[in-house]
Amino acid sequence: MSRTGGEPGPPGAAWLDDEAGPVVRPYALTGGRTRHEGEFDLVALILTRDPAGEDGAAATRPWVPDPEHEMILELCRTPLSVVEIASELELPLGVVRVLLGDLLDRSRIEVRRPAPVALFPGERVLKDVIDGIRAL
Repeated sequence: MSRTGGEPGPPGAAWLDDEAGPVVRPYALTGGRTRHEGEFDLVALILTRDPAGEDGAAATRPWVPDPEHEMILELCRTPLSVVEIASELELPLGVVRVLLGDLLDRSRIEVRRPAPVALFPGERVLKDVIDGIRAL
């Protein structure tokens, strides 16, 4: 992280990588937290909720989102999976899960869980549909 050769360098040099530029550790984005109480499935769809529908309870505890929270809210105006969000933001999955937890706690996002495999049609049903289409 510091300049080459392990030399101390000027103040703030520890936060600068010569090749990557400014460096912020993932734990700095999450305030040192590594988990959220609820787990987010990798393929769960995240959708931004409109804060205008909130009741007066939100006004009593104002919250100013961090830039990363704002980026997630902007990205999720159309539903995106947790993995897609991590990829778009180029952040580790664990960090994204913590940030999503912050937004969920404040009712700023909606989580749509993937459908259970048991709800998908069986192979026999799919073959019958294909046969029906071929018959047309």
